[in-house]
Amino acid sequence: MKKITILFLFLLLLFPIASKAEGEFNPGNIISDFELLNFKGMTLDDIQKFLEEKDSYLASLTTLDTYGKEKKASEIIYNAAVNNYDCDGVTLSDSPTEEERITKCKIIGTVNPKFLLVLLQKEQSLIEEQNPTQKQLDWATGYGCPDSMACNPYFKSFGKQVNSAALQFRWYMVNPKTPSTWFQEGETYTFKNKYGTISNEEIDVLIENKATAALYIYTPHVYNGNYNFWKIWNRYFPPQGYPEGTLLKVGDDYWLIQYGKKRKFSSISVLASRYNPNRAVIVNSSELSAYEEGAPIRFSNYSVIMSPDGKLYLLVDNKKRLFSSTEAFRKIGINVEEIMSASWQDINSYQDGKEINIASAYPTGALLQNKTTGGVFYVEEETKAPLIDKIFLQTKFKGKQIIPVEESELNLYTTISPYLFGNGEILKSDNSSAVYLIEDGKKRAFSSGEVFENLGYQWKSIISVPEKIINLYSEGEFVK
Repeated sequence: MKKITILFLFLLLLFPIASKAEGEFNPGNIISDFELLNFKGMTLDDIQKFLEEKDSYLASLTTLDTYGKEKKASEIIYNAAVNNYDCDGVTLSDSPTEEERITKCKIIGTVNPKFLLVLLQKEQSLIEEQNPTQKQLDWATGYGCPDSMACNPYFKSFGKQVNSAALQFRWYMVNPKTPSTWFQEGETYTFKNKYGTISNEEIDVLIENKATAALYIYTPHVYNGNYNFWKIWNRYFPPQGYPEGTLLKVGDDYWLIQYGKKRKFSSISVLASRYNPNRAVIVNSSELSAYEEGAPIRFSNYSVIMSPDGKLYLLVDNKKRLFSSTEAFRKIGINVEEIMSASWQDINSYQDGKEINIASAYPTGALLQNKTTGGVFYVEEETKAPLIDKIFLQTKFKGKQIIPVEESELNLYTTISPYLFGNGEILKSDNSSAVYLIEDGKKRAFSSGEVFENLGYQWKSIISVPEKIINLYSEGEFVK
C-alpha cells in the first residue's frame, strides 16, 4: 500500500468512507439534498438517450409543454429541470405566456432531471411503459392528485405535470419550514402505511435531510410510495463509486460504465482501440450486477458500420458520423469488405456526429502542427482544439502521426477550448498530492488514498500533468 499523504488523511477525517456494501433501504434518508437539486445531472441529449435505451414511449412523444408549445418529452423534462422560472415578487397576467415569464422572471434550475425521470416511473410507469393510457400521460407525476380526492383539472397534461412537480420540489427544498406542518428534517414521524402491500405495519422514521422530507410531503407513505422511489432510483442510477466513463474488469471481461449502465467490450482489441486496458478497475461479479446492462461495444474505433436500413457510418469515439454519399465514403479509402453490419441497438448506442461529405477533411480526427509556431491542434469535424502540453502526445495520442501544415490551413477551423482528458481518466498535478477522477468536464478529488484503493483504482493509472491542465476543469463532488 502506498503512503497516504497528509492531505488525504485530512480529507478522510472530513469525509468518512461509506461501505460499498451499503444499500439497504433507509426510510429516513432516501436521496441526498445534492442529488435532488443537481439540475445539471443530465443534458438534454442524456435524457433523450436514456428514454431511447429504456425503449420508452416518451422517447418519441411530442406534446404540449406547460406553455402550450409542442416539444419532445425529453425537452419538457430538461426545461422543467434546467430552464424554469422564478417569478416570486413579480406581477404576471392571469394566463402568462413563456415570453412574459422570460421578460419578467428569473431563469432557474429546479431539480435533477434524474429525479423527474424516477418520479415519472414511480407515479405512472411512464419510463418503461410502451403503450400508456392518456390518463397516465395527463397525470404523469401525480401532481394535484391528493389521496382520496379528485385530481385538480388545472394541472392536467404531461407538460404541466412535469413542470409543476419540478417547481414544487424546488419550493420544498428552498422553503423547508413553510408551512411548519410539513414534514421536517431532524424530526421523527410515525407512518401508518395503510396503502402498503409490502408492509402495513406502523414505522417510526427520523427524517435526516430536506430531500427526504420533500418526498414525504409529496407522498406521505413509506410503503409502497417512497420505497418504490428508492428502488427505481437505485436501479436507474446505481449508487456505485464508479462514475461515468469508468472501465471495470471482471475475470477476463471488460465493461464501460456509460449512462448509468454497464456495456461489455466484445474483445480486448475493441477496448484497446479506445482506452488503455490498464486503467480498468477490477471488481467482482456482485458489484457489476448492480448495473443494468446496456448495448455491448462490438466495434473498434474508426470502424465503418452499416445500419439495418443500409446507411453507412464512421465511428469516432462515442459518435457515429453518417456518410452523406458514396463518394464521401470512397474518399477515406475503406475497403467495402471492412464494412460491418450493425443492429439498431448498436446504432442507437452512439451519439450523432457531423455528416461526412466529399469536402470533409480528417474525418477520423488528426493532429495538425503549425509550421510557423510549432503549436499542435487536435482537429475534428470543423474545429481545432489546442494541445497545451506534450503530455497529451505521450498518453492519449501516443504514436499518432503529427501533420505539419501552413497556418492558412489551420485558419479554416474554428478554435475551441483546449483539448482535455475525458471521462474516467485519473489525474494529479505535478506539484500537488491531490488525485482527481475526471467526469463530465469536472475534476472529482478522491477524499482519501484509502477510498482510492478500496474502489479498486490503481496507482499506476494516475497521469501526472501540469497544474495548468488541472485548473481547466471545474470542481466536482468528492469521490468518497
